[in-house]
Amino acid sequence: MTDCLFCKIVSGDVPATIVRESAGAVAFRDINPQAPTHVLVIPRDHHPTVGELAASDAELLAELVREAHGVAVDEGVAETGYRVVFNTGAQAGQTVFHVHAHVLGGRGLNWPPG
Repeated sequence: MTDCLFCKIVSGDVPATIVRESAGAVAFRDINPQAPTHVLVIPRDHHPTVGELAASDAELLAELVREAHGVAVDEGVAETGYRVVFNTGAQAGQTVFHVHAHVLGGRGLNWPPG
């Protein structure tokens, strides 16, 4: 999609601090971090929501989750704990409609979330 911010990051048209890449996914630092570790993991292909991705390409969704865990390992938070969040829909806080997993860690993460 030509107007999708995350598609532009994947294509290199918008800069981002890339921390991990795989065949189907790109992980980069969030520009407004909510924890010491806050990395977004996105598919290279455009899918608006996690539900739509799950319905169309379950293997790519599994790759996103594997990459999210890889980010946690690389960032040193896998042993102490981390959270993976998919906001789905505007009411849930999704602002960019290109599915993305937030990997959060490096501090206590209270429950329930905000």
